[in-house]
Amino acid sequence: MIRVLIADDEALMRTGIRLILDNAEDVEVVAEAADGPAALHACRNQEIDVALLDVQMPGGDGITAVAGIAREAPRTRSIVLTAFGDDRNVARALRAGAGGFLLKDTGPAELIRAVRQVSGGEPILAPQITRSLIERHLLSPDAAEPARRRLAALTEAEVDVLRQVGAGSSNAEIAQHLHMAVGTVKAHLSRMLAKLDCTNRVQAAILAHDAGLLDS
Repeated sequence: MIRVLIADDEALMRTGIRLILDNAEDVEVVAEAADGPAALHACRNQEIDVALLDVQMPGGDGITAVAGIAREAPRTRSIVLTAFGDDRNVARALRAGAGGFLLKDTGPAELIRAVRQVSGGEPILAPQITRSLIERHLLSPDAAEPARRRLAALTEAEVDVLRQVGAGSSNAEIAQHLHMAVGTVKAHLSRMLAKLDCTNRVQAAILAHDAGLLDS
């Protein structure tokens, strides 16, 4: 079972999300929180696979909770919920370690699929959304050189994998494109994340864009 926490200051929103996820045989909502600190506390003290967190909560925002979860409860993967696709807070959340983001009007099937995907270590950002967010909020002229220096530690195969991660490809798509086994891709990805000091593949994708890797 995929154990899920829902964090939103609106009880009605939490109830709606719970009703959707209860329809999935492999998903169980095990905790709810009305603010970021309560969500972080739950992730520290319970077995939670995926945390769904609203961005703005009066008692403590979801972005701060994402950073805390990445630091203090690394087994839990975070998904940020937002009402607007161009919300600048989403970019901050990705920097903090979120596995991606969903819009609050996401359909039930898409929400369940996203929870499964993130639980399995795959990002939930479509390639066009990834590129739009990065180009609009994350890229800066000063970011390129430090990013390139960090990439210098990677092997050629790891750079190839990182380029595909930056393009938003799944592990299976990377394996097909690079003619590797999925297990080999996962091994390269694990070593790459460790070398780059990235919490997840979304942060690695941002770094790839910062370094201009997708332009080469």
